[in-house]
Amino acid sequence: MILRKKKVKGRGAEASQDVITRCPSNPLISLGDLPFRCSDIWNAGLVRFKNDYLLLITVETLVGQYAIYRATSRNGKDFTVDAEPFMSPAQSGPRRADESIGVRDPRITLMDGWYYITYVADGDHGLRLGLAKTKDFQSVEHIAYISQVDVKNGILFPRKVGGKYLLLKRPDAGSSIWLSYSNDLVFWGSSTVVMTPRGGYWDSNRIGAAAPPIEIDEGWLLIYYGEKVTSAGPLVRLGAAILDRGNPTRVLARSNIPILTPRERYERIGDVPNVVFSCGALLEDEKIDLYYGASDSCICRGSAPLKDVLRVCFESEREY
Repeated sequence: MILRKKKVKGRGAEASQDVITRCPSNPLISLGDLPFRCSDIWNAGLVRFKNDYLLLITVETLVGQYAIYRATSRNGKDFTVDAEPFMSPAQSGPRRADESIGVRDPRITLMDGWYYITYVADGDHGLRLGLAKTKDFQSVEHIAYISQVDVKNGILFPRKVGGKYLLLKRPDAGSSIWLSYSNDLVFWGSSTVVMTPRGGYWDSNRIGAAAPPIEIDEGWLLIYYGEKVTSAGPLVRLGAAILDRGNPTRVLARSNIPILTPRERYERIGDVPNVVFSCGALLEDEKIDLYYGASDSCICRGSAPLKDVLRVCFESEREY
């Protein structure tokens, strides 16, 4: 007897298992699309600025230092990357030691007319969260470091809740998402655990906030990443959760399945294989547009109707 494999119609049939549908043009930005030579690119913050899609991309330079470059596109697919960095590590003064390895992983939050940028400062003493702001994406002003050492994945909410600014973060040695409060965007405290990994699930080893929370009728939509350690190494995927609007430490719903899993070659093979990692998402016309780094080697885009993302969150029978 001759056994024949079952044929699967059409490219991307496997990828259709995900809630997020990949852009056919992926990857949108690879090393060959840059106007300069570098070691790698990954993790792009996202915002709509004027009529453009604007990304802030992490770039590893040829000397192994991280910087943040601006990329713009009118259609959200064809991007032009600036030849010079938008944010560079401090070269002098007290910040030099804190940014000696570089600045990376930016997230962008529009609040009160300013675009606030949270980023990871990597330096002599470890990782810290930095906060900067801009109005025009031509110049940028450093505000402060807003965490102790060894904290990453910092994300601001787009408005105050209960009269306080809110910040999601993850201790680098930890595995959970925390929430901190501030009166002035500089001094933060009253930190509380929001979400933890779940044994046996796709996010069983560690989790972290990905894109800034999006306010919807149901509460705050949070795209987050989850890591599961397998026999072949770590597998990093994206999921979604709904946080209570008035008390974001309360998780109303959470996806038991990832909304995006590494399946395509550019997501499975790269400097850090089997990784999809987002720093930015938009909600427009009831559709989520998600930009993500794949295998720490390129920038990609995916989308899904909001209702489909909400469905996989609320279909869970588990309480949190």
